[in-house]
Amino acid sequence: DVQLVESGGGLVQAGRSLTLSCRASGSTFDGFAVAWFRQAPGKERQGVSFISVNDGRTAYADSVKGRFAISTDDAKSTAYLQMNSLRPEDTATYYCAAALRWTIPFVQEAAIYWGQGTQVTVSS
Repeated sequence: DVQLVESGGGLVQAGRSLTLSCRASGSTFDGFAVAWFRQAPGKERQGVSFISVNDGRTAYADSVKGRFAISTDDAKSTAYLQMNSLRPEDTATYYCAAALRWTIPFVQEAAIYWGQGTQVTVSS
């Protein structure tokens, strides 16, 4: 079984940066697609960023394009979400998700493995 553990969340001022990490255990991300989702209080969970690990194809929500970047390490054991120019509206719990043969970004039903989430709070 695959376990995902997110880290890197915290409280930051608007305009600053944070990098979230999603570490896989039980498997590497080889052959997987990995996505970051977020959920703010009272709102539905939404897709933020997606990467097909082996071919490097990425996708981003319009709200984060140009500010966020998803990547994996060379060992394909950790996925990252670099978040720049953070805004108060980026405040949410961020979740990492992964699945094999996941081809359409942000389709939550396709995600098999989920992390526990990490809180990101952006103050104005």
